[in-house]
Amino acid sequence: MTKPPRENGRSLADVTADRIREKVMKGVFIPGQHLSEAELGEVFQVSRNTLREGFRVLTKEGLLRHEPNRGVFVAVPNMATIVDLYRVRRIVECPAMGRASSGHSAIKKMREAVEQAKRAREVVDWLTVGSADISFHTAIVALADSPRLDAFFSHILAEMRLAFGLISDPELLYSPFIELNEELVSLLEKGKRGDAAAYLDGYLGESERIVLGAFLRN
Repeated sequence: MTKPPRENGRSLADVTADRIREKVMKGVFIPGQHLSEAELGEVFQVSRNTLREGFRVLTKEGLLRHEPNRGVFVAVPNMATIVDLYRVRRIVECPAMGRASSGHSAIKKMREAVEQAKRAREVVDWLTVGSADISFHTAIVALADSPRLDAFFSHILAEMRLAFGLISDPELLYSPFIELNEELVSLLEKGKRGDAAAYLDGYLGESERIVLGAFLRN
């Protein structure tokens, strides 16, 4: 039996899935978008069989959906998915913030993400602001020092980026949260972990209301 091609010890299908997931997380692939096998095979320089294996991985994660006789599409989150995503975020992010060790390296990454978002806002690059926000929340989870939690949460944030993609005006979503992110990291820099966790809980509630409101208007 021929073994599937591999790259750095991982199957090429898994690597391809990573590349597609990254485009979802950066907002390049948006909810409902059709993914062409021919185009992506050319972009990633992989066979259709490898690409289809990558599609299957991401379909199981809820990022893609397959429609018979139509092809593969980027998933469109429903209301139940959005509510559940925010439930998971509260369970994971708030305790990670509340138990953060002083001087953790992830706090510096949070600060860097805030500064990146500010620079992107100045040039009205909301796609990059969104990516900086994903980096910010990735760093929050990194405070827990759990590689397994990091891997799990990357899937949650990819689905969140799809939920964010439902908002036609990205400035409406991202602009208010640049300052909120800055306040969060400032609290951590001052060692106020409990205050930061409480602040984040309210922050996630506001974010959920905005995203659900956008979903209901679509």
